Amino acid sequence: AFLYQLFVRAFGTNNFPDCSNMCHEASGVGMSSTLGVGKGTVVFDDLEEADAIFVIGQNPGTNHPRMLEPLREAVKRGAQVVCFNPLKERGLERFQHPQHPFEMLSNGSEPTNTAYFRPALGGDMAVMRGIAKFLLLWEREAQAKGEPAVFDHAFIAEHTDGVEAYLAVLDATSWEHIVEQSGLSLAEIELAARMYRKAERVIMCWAMGVTQHRHSVPTVQEIVNLQLLRGNVGKPGAGLSPVRGHSNVQGDRTMGIDEKPPARLLDALEKRFQFKVPREHGDNAVLAIKAMEEKRAKVFIGLGGNFAQATPDTPRTHAAMRNCELTVHIATKLNRSHLVTGRDALILPCLGRTEIDLQAEGPQGVTVEDTFSMVHISHGQLKPRSPHLRSEPAIIAGMAKATLGNHPIDWEWVVGDYGRIRELIADVIPGFADFNTRLAQPGGFHLGNAAADRTWNTATGKAQFTPSELPEQLVNAKVLARGDKPDLILQTLRSHDQYNTTLYGLDDRYRGVFGLREVVFVNEADIRRLGFEPGEQVDMVSLWEDGRERRVSGFRLVAYDLPEGQAAAYYPETNPLVPLESYGEGTYTPTSKFVAIKLQKARADNRIEVSHAD
Repeated sequence: AFLYQLFVRAFGTNNFPDCSNMCHEASGVGMSSTLGVGKGTVVFDDLEEADAIFVIGQNPGTNHPRMLEPLREAVKRGAQVVCFNPLKERGLERFQHPQHPFEMLSNGSEPTNTAYFRPALGGDMAVMRGIAKFLLLWEREAQAKGEPAVFDHAFIAEHTDGVEAYLAVLDATSWEHIVEQSGLSLAEIELAARMYRKAERVIMCWAMGVTQHRHSVPTVQEIVNLQLLRGNVGKPGAGLSPVRGHSNVQGDRTMGIDEKPPARLLDALEKRFQFKVPREHGDNAVLAIKAMEEKRAKVFIGLGGNFAQATPDTPRTHAAMRNCELTVHIATKLNRSHLVTGRDALILPCLGRTEIDLQAEGPQGVTVEDTFSMVHISHGQLKPRSPHLRSEPAIIAGMAKATLGNHPIDWEWVVGDYGRIRELIADVIPGFADFNTRLAQPGGFHLGNAAADRTWNTATGKAQFTPSELPEQLVNAKVLARGDKPDLILQTLRSHDQYNTTLYGLDDRYRGVFGLREVVFVNEADIRRLGFEPGEQVDMVSLWEDGRERRVSGFRLVAYDLPEGQAAAYYPETNPLVPLESYGEGTYTPTSKFVAIKLQKARADNRIEVSHAD
């Protein structure tokens, strides 16, 4: 990642469409603006010390299985594990440990939650606002009775700004608005608030269910607000944990894969490498698609990933990519994006992390940063499939040398020993001093986190309360103004046999689906209300302000236990329903967890029957 951003900036652009744009951009924006850091403030061991763990918009059973054991252990030791998810997900209910023989033989399992709330899609901000409003009510009651405070006043006074403005917003937000938008009853919100109040140390975890909405940044900021009221940042067993599942999505951003790079990074690059770097912000994933659509971008380079399928508005994205003069994919395996080509197209096969990477100075290892800011190194052990395969760093260095010609950076020398790349990282990126030496520590090393140490890298030097209003309504106003009322609100999600856009099989055993992916999960009452039967095939049509038809066809209705008015279906099959212009405010992250749709009877199969002579 570091070498790639160095090449791209030496070329002269900050165009970095990245996987972060699709997932946790709101976490970075929301946390940076309030705490001064865009990463989680907890480490894995904090899960063992928490009195309560709130899991919001996340399904660890499919997306983050490493979390299942600490959730189970938390329940066993008496901590509260409080889940917020519209779907009843098996991994959030019970966990069977694969390394416990008795459980495997007896088909036993242990619970992974103590409470399970099922909010409306897009309702998480209202839930957090309701919990905070109850805390304010109880704080005032405690003051009136001379009882111990509910808020951590010492923390608020020493470490925060803006609490009065935030409390005013709490007072101004009606319970009716909170209940209507949250999808929970007042009693349910009060129960969640009591669980939160009872705990001295609370960790808030969240994932795509929070970050893929139009108001995701205010939602993340509301989670932060709640934690600040009780001083639940910067102490053991407490903090904020946006759970990033991809192996190096966090590390990419740390290394500078960022279309809006901070000035301190650009200054450090110029000082170390003695060339002018571009200062103008570049394109993220959505803006890159627009640039290709409008033929302003001529070349697309994909370093891994499956861009054409992972992004929204699939037919439109494909058409945009076909406008390119050149498309290049650096990949370990073929995927659908490799067939969506520009005028010229290259596929550059590369070594995987499990393969031996032999460079000029010998075998090499690569480093990654996980969601807890732990950095570790791995060395491939398998013989490469071909002696001609190059590593990703070697390919990047070769492209840079061929593209830039005579340049201050000796790309070939740098890539001969990845330790040299790490020395450059240590010179430029904060937190990586003595990078090569620290990698020798068992399990790697922790990068550190200023907010976890109660150092706030904000304009005022303190953590910021954010007084945001709840959205007036969640469905696009122009859609409602023209009289279109959605039948359902759809969220896209993964199956169990899936990692990002990679499908390992057609089963989703936790949800009872086998051998099929063109399914849509709907409450049985909604199925019958809309005039269908379970098992019937339907088309889904999304509603958006631009009047374009966005349709996916032939999806089978599966009656499922989820709140009325909601639906769920797998991506990437349903990405064609997500409008390119429907993205989070301040993030450009597609609103894949809130898509207004109508169901229609499936169109007749348009395939032409071919008769065969006997």
